[in-house]
Amino acid sequence: MSAKPHVGTLGWVLVLMRLLAAVAAALFLSPAVAQGATSIVARDVPLQGARALQSSGTPRFDMVGLHWRGAGSVDFRTRSANGDWSPWHPAAPEAEDGPDHPAQPGWRIGNPYWTGTSDGIAYRLRGRVTRLRAYFVWSEIRRAPPRYADAVRFAVVHHTAGTNSYTRTQSAAIVRGIEIYHVKGNGWNDIGYNFLVDKYGQVFEGRYGGIEKNVIGAHAEGFNTGSFGVALIGTYTSAAPPAVAQTALENLLAWRLDVAHVDPLSKLMVTSGGNPKYPAGVPVLLRAVSGHRDTGPTTCPGNALYARLGAIASATAAIGLPKLYGPSATGQLGGPIEFRATLAADLQWTVTVTDSLGVPVASGSGSGTDVDWTWDSSAAAPGRYGWTISAGDDVRPATGFVGAAPATLALKATSAKPRTISPNGDGVDDRATVAYTLTAPATVTATLLDAGGNHLSTLFSAQRTAGKHTFSFAADGVADGRYAIDLTATNGVKSVSVSLPLVVDRTFSNLSASPRAFSPNGDGRRDTVTLAFRLARPAHVRVDVKQSGRIVTPVAIADDPAGDQSVTWDGVAEQGRVRDGTYAGVVTVTTDLGTTSHSAFFRVDTVAPILRVISFRRRLFRLSERAVVRLTARGRVYARTYQAGLFSFALPSSPRAYTIYAEDAAGNVSRTLRSR
Repeated sequence: MSAKPHVGTLGWVLVLMRLLAAVAAALFLSPAVAQGATSIVARDVPLQGARALQSSGTPRFDMVGLHWRGAGSVDFRTRSANGDWSPWHPAAPEAEDGPDHPAQPGWRIGNPYWTGTSDGIAYRLRGRVTRLRAYFVWSEIRRAPPRYADAVRFAVVHHTAGTNSYTRTQSAAIVRGIEIYHVKGNGWNDIGYNFLVDKYGQVFEGRYGGIEKNVIGAHAEGFNTGSFGVALIGTYTSAAPPAVAQTALENLLAWRLDVAHVDPLSKLMVTSGGNPKYPAGVPVLLRAVSGHRDTGPTTCPGNALYARLGAIASATAAIGLPKLYGPSATGQLGGPIEFRATLAADLQWTVTVTDSLGVPVASGSGSGTDVDWTWDSSAAAPGRYGWTISAGDDVRPATGFVGAAPATLALKATSAKPRTISPNGDGVDDRATVAYTLTAPATVTATLLDAGGNHLSTLFSAQRTAGKHTFSFAADGVADGRYAIDLTATNGVKSVSVSLPLVVDRTFSNLSASPRAFSPNGDGRRDTVTLAFRLARPAHVRVDVKQSGRIVTPVAIADDPAGDQSVTWDGVAEQGRVRDGTYAGVVTVTTDLGTTSHSAFFRVDTVAPILRVISFRRRLFRLSERAVVRLTARGRVYARTYQAGLFSFALPSSPRAYTIYAEDAAGNVSRTLRSR
């Protein structure tokens, strides 16, 4: 029986697996690598119809990746710092790894290729390539915090499809280069892989977020959630990975799958999140140790490595025995909850349930390879309970929770709107709506306080459920002044309070605009609009005309006495008569209690309605807009209001001679029609 890895860091795992040197080189990078300056430069390559291209002015780089548009393909070769040209390489030897939702639709994405220190590049195009962009990487660039899955269910093995000719000391720089390319070139949040392993057996942490946590990577489009990706640095299409690299991969898989309590030899059905090979919603049978090609349209991790995955999974399963697989807790608190798991050997096992303080409340035990025990939780108080399935010191225990932790009492999303109310019966801001959200059931008390914090009255005190609540405050019998509504919630364990400031100010009321439509065209009919309002006490008043929130023109600024007030506007601004449209007369009143603004809307309309005759005999007409239509016959005037469109003017008789015209709400008059 081999020694069991500790639940701590990957460093300890690999120390116990005799990879201390690899871990030191992989996870504890030298400051020059971990903190040195890193850059990525993107260059669009001029195509000009040529099939072979060589760029000038190429920046210094040690990794390159190509993106292009079109159905064709791209090869490249690079010139090292000493002037030697490399062989030709395909820009995309296989489909690149990817997140579930591609960041650059329309672009074909090549693989990042480690070149060593280089300063030149040449391209060779086949087929249709309409645009070509090169990303040159030289050398904390994460774009977003990590996301986590509920569980890890399987591993996906990759190769980076780059060079196999690198030194042990170059590996860390290759990893950093891949990270920069994935983030800066591909637009991903971080490096796509969760771990990387070089040909020397060095293990590198990939995507940030915690090596024991279920970090969602960007390595297998449609299958990133619930998996972790491990990439061997290099190309393993025909060349097999070195034995030391394969051993490091097996040890890493053994440790990480054990953390997740996954049997390396198991199979599972996974629903695709969507990719070109498996559309969203398609169930796919995968192995616990799968290759990238199992999840998407790619040859990754190369034929030679892929052919070894079965043997790698078998070797992984034999490392660190005994193990515990597939722990689960099924049921609801208040009823029977069944705990199950599978052990890799016949062992004594125990299931322990603890309360929120860690005190055991129930336990069961047995022996064998099948763990199966049911807890009758009917007597358990509501709350969150922890559980542990253990089988001795040599087995990593499984843990989890059942039930829900009682929410900590809090008052959230509190507001009193509007902050200033004027309970004067004019229908504008006469009352405030107080809103709050309880995180747990509680008794809520609302109290009105004066400006000094003194208690004036209790508005209500009642039991309320968790969730959103509102109530209305009308300030009946409350004098003008500054106040606060104090909300206090208590559940017998905790009490929380929030104070919401509020102003009661009846100074300003009854704002109106008359007429609601006017035509400032000098014809003597509704050429002005009057804004009328009432002040309960003296105040500083400003009147503006606005449109879409912007001031069209100031109309008046004055210190007005108490009483009825009015301001008239003739439709003229600094630039002349305003255009037709809807405007707001905004009256702003300031007192020692603060500033209040109300608006009254009106319309400027200088276009006369159009009245057309269809039939004088049938009194059938067509109208361009809503208007009052006046018909005069035999010395009598008949007035009717009609909407835009076709209408027939109803009369008790049928006069042969009459006149008819239309007048809209702004006083604009149509041409008068006379029957023949």
